[in-house]
Amino acid sequence: KNPAQIASELAEKIKPANCIEKIEVKGPYLNFFVSREQMAESTIKEILSGKDAYGSSSNDPKKIMVEYFHANTHKAIHVGHVRNICLGESLCRIFEFTGNEVIRVNYQGDIGPHVAKCLWGLINLKDKIGEVPSENRLRFLGNVYMQANALIEADEKLQAESKKILLDIYAGDKKLKKLWRDSRKWCLEEFDELYKEFSVKYNEFYFESEMEFPAREISENLVKQGIAKESDGAIIIDLKKENLGVFVLRTRDGTALYSSKDIALARRKLSEHKLDKSIHVVGKEQELHFKQLFRSLSLMGPKERDFAKKSHHLIYGLVMLPTGKMSSRQGSVVFYDELKEQLVSHASSEVRKRHPEWKDSEVAETARKIAFAALKLGMVSRDNEKEFVFDWEKALSLEGETGPYVQYAYARICSIQKKHGKKLPSKAKFGLLKEKEEAGLVRKLSQFPAMVESASKNYRPIVVARYLLDLSQVFNNYYHAHQIISSDKETTNARLLLISAVKQVIKNGLTLLAIDVTE
Repeated sequence: KNPAQIASELAEKIKPANCIEKIEVKGPYLNFFVSREQMAESTIKEILSGKDAYGSSSNDPKKIMVEYFHANTHKAIHVGHVRNICLGESLCRIFEFTGNEVIRVNYQGDIGPHVAKCLWGLINLKDKIGEVPSENRLRFLGNVYMQANALIEADEKLQAESKKILLDIYAGDKKLKKLWRDSRKWCLEEFDELYKEFSVKYNEFYFESEMEFPAREISENLVKQGIAKESDGAIIIDLKKENLGVFVLRTRDGTALYSSKDIALARRKLSEHKLDKSIHVVGKEQELHFKQLFRSLSLMGPKERDFAKKSHHLIYGLVMLPTGKMSSRQGSVVFYDELKEQLVSHASSEVRKRHPEWKDSEVAETARKIAFAALKLGMVSRDNEKEFVFDWEKALSLEGETGPYVQYAYARICSIQKKHGKKLPSKAKFGLLKEKEEAGLVRKLSQFPAMVESASKNYRPIVVARYLLDLSQVFNNYYHAHQIISSDKETTNARLLLISAVKQVIKNGLTLLAIDVTE
């Protein structure tokens, strides 16, 4: 039949019901019109009754391990690590909000060539580096590492000395082990402070130093099983036939590499947890490594093969400077402590301009929330697979598509509610929300659960971040176009409940990104 005829016949048979107000034939199409009043009422009531749980779900829960941050000890924290921890924590919160059990883990490089170079510097560069400070020791060790690395890279004799330090630690040298443990402790204590600042609580900490000897044993066993082989004194898995090159497990001098340590880590996780998914939040430069790792695991046995299938490398692009790639070896990085200090300082001056009557403690607390909102939303509102060029000016901006912009929409609603001064109405005539901006706002609010579900299924916190920016924009357009509190009590009540729903959804969304609201 002619599609237009089919449409007309269907229109005769299908009658408007529930929230469908009318059905209209348009050529070969059927258009269904939703009742704005019912849509507004059901959406707003669901949000205000659901409160902090609105948008959450519990369908098909999984046990998911997320491994993220994994900064090396003996190196300073830079803005690249910030992107990692922001992505990892927001992903964990989104998983939990959609009903999953999440195990947060952190795998840290607390041993290896970089540590040996830093310890060499502590021993040999005392005149240059001065006394170990009582605070900010992580940054101090990062500077020692950079100075030591510059000297060692240019001198084969020093390279041998640095390598010997690493071998001596593994061999149990008491003096070196004490220096390593003490300096490692300084780093871990400062990491703990950073976790508090980013509202992160890990379930498990794994360390590279714990994997060295299991990794050596695994490498030897894989040779016996015919999965790996010796090559020029090293142990490798040859994956060239699969276009994955050579996976080197152990060096000639017997030390394990990241590759075999990651296999040891996988086996440790397998022995401790029964997982449905294991996600590694690691930079794009490690893409080949993870392909090699997952393929190597799949060659080892049923358990490892199953673990490889459940594993996922969540790629994020490097954080670049306008001048090019950051490098902690060369010192061309944006250090986290500098970034935080400048963001908080800038936010403090802006808050003080607006609220000269506030106490210092109020200014400090609000400035901290605004600074971290700028930082966190800036890190997750970009496609995580793309490189991110860090721009100081944009990072310090409180305008545009930023965390503070979303916080400001929330604060503006708080201000309107405060101006109203009375308890929020328990009911309203939602048919009075007739403006197109109101319909747009209701539609946007109703999409929040679907946005969260999409972010969870696709491992993309950007979906929540972009949604919040859009919702804040739609709200601000509405606020500028229409008066919320007016002499018309019934319309005022309906509008107050509408913006209260907006406030609740903004709060729920920001919480998923580990961002505080400010009233």
